[in-house]
Amino acid sequence: MLDNQRIIPAPQPTPEVFIIYKMTHDFYQEVKYREAIESYCQWYWAMAEKHQKELQKMQQDINILGWFYRGWR
Repeated sequence: MLDNQRIIPAPQPTPEVFIIYKMTHDFYQEVKYREAIESYCQWYWAMAEKHQKELQKMQQDINILGWFYRGWR
C-alpha cells in the first residue's frame, strides 16, 4: 500500500516569480513612501500658513513690552 502513495514534490518557483515579487514589493514601498512625503508636505504648508497668520496678528498687537524698555534707555 505504501508503494502506491508517493509524495510528489512541489514544483520549484522560477526566478521570474521572485523578480515579479520584488518589483511588486518595491512598487508598493515607493507608493507608501510618496504618500508619506505628500502627507508631510501638506502638514508643513498648513503649519507655515497658520504661523504666518499668527505672526501677522501678533504684529498688529500693541507692543506692551516695548513701553517698558523705552524707559530704561
